[in-house]
Amino acid sequence: MVKIALFQSNTGIDPAANAARMVDAIDRAADAGAAMLFTPEMSGLLDRDPERAAHNVRLEENDEVLAAAREAAREKEIWVHIGSLAVRTEGRQLANRAFVIDPRGEVRARYDKIHLFDVDLPTGESWRESNVYKHGSEAVIVDGTPVGKLGLTICYDLRFPALFARLAEANADVIAVPAAFTVPTGKAHWEVLLRARAIEAGVFIVAAAQSGHHEDGRNTYGHSLVIDPWGEVLLDMGEGAGVKTVEVDLSRITDVRSRVPALSHRRPIHEAVAR
Repeated sequence: MVKIALFQSNTGIDPAANAARMVDAIDRAADAGAAMLFTPEMSGLLDRDPERAAHNVRLEENDEVLAAAREAAREKEIWVHIGSLAVRTEGRQLANRAFVIDPRGEVRARYDKIHLFDVDLPTGESWRESNVYKHGSEAVIVDGTPVGKLGLTICYDLRFPALFARLAEANADVIAVPAAFTVPTGKAHWEVLLRARAIEAGVFIVAAAQSGHHEDGRNTYGHSLVIDPWGEVLLDMGEGAGVKTVEVDLSRITDVRSRVPALSHRRPIHEAVAR
């Protein structure tokens, strides 16, 4: 059994304030005895105003939220998965980048979001992440964490089961799905997709989420979830910001995969042929 913590946040437009909330969450998770804290997508800045946001996005080495999280992780001797931060790259576009930080405060892994959310919603909301962010290209798995082998995804990646399959084939024990789901899509698809990915891959899913009405005017769904390989929900944080802990039994993975050995039954599938 390993105790983990999730931070369900209501991230705003001020990185300094968001950094303070992050440090507080790390402190609370460590004080509760968690071995690792998981945070949502865009934990450092959530701002749909591109001009205003541009003044607050930094290169990774200058990001104040990342620096604060690394220092807090070192002081509290806890692992931290930052769901993602917006960071500058060498080109014009930004990266939506996840970080795994060890108890020494060292960055052990990075993952850039592969699938970007470009959509017009019935509510009138329009999102074009590819106008701002550069697509990632590599699936990432991190060994040696308190939850074993940790696969990394971000939000919209949830809708692409092939990525989860690749992580499962690389022997992931847990897959993180940090998110900032909109309310309409959250109500319709959040839990059912997360449960499906857990069942398909035979892994634990840890999905820390943004929640509530944000300073930039958007609304996010919340309901951070932890789901076991059988598809059972172990934790649902509902609405509102906060930190909660849950214990996960990693031996459950072997048990479930022995009962339904779907991973070992996968066969190569070629392109569909029209008849």
